[in-house]
Amino acid sequence: MDISNALRGTLLGDGARVLGRLGREVEAALAALHAAPAPAREEAEYRCADVVWRYFVQREAMGLASHDRVIEMYAIPHAVLAKVGARRPPSPAT
Repeated sequence: MDISNALRGTLLGDGARVLGRLGREVEAALAALHAAPAPAREEAEYRCADVVWRYFVQREAMGLASHDRVIEMYAIPHAVLAKVGARRPPSPAT
């Protein structure tokens, strides 16, 4: 095995480990969203959208550009998808 193949294997392994960790974070964020009371739901959607965004970025870095299957697999709500990559607007009190 030459150095470039060893490096490629290491990078792919590292990427897969990060993707697995992020997948678990998506699951946890979705569970927190489903458990959130109505007044806290929007905040939970933004937190979940941030985790989903990081998951999508990692997938894209690994050459996996289509997210349709994982959106379906994780049952990511449209309200979360609409917030992916968005920042929460400041509250009127600030």
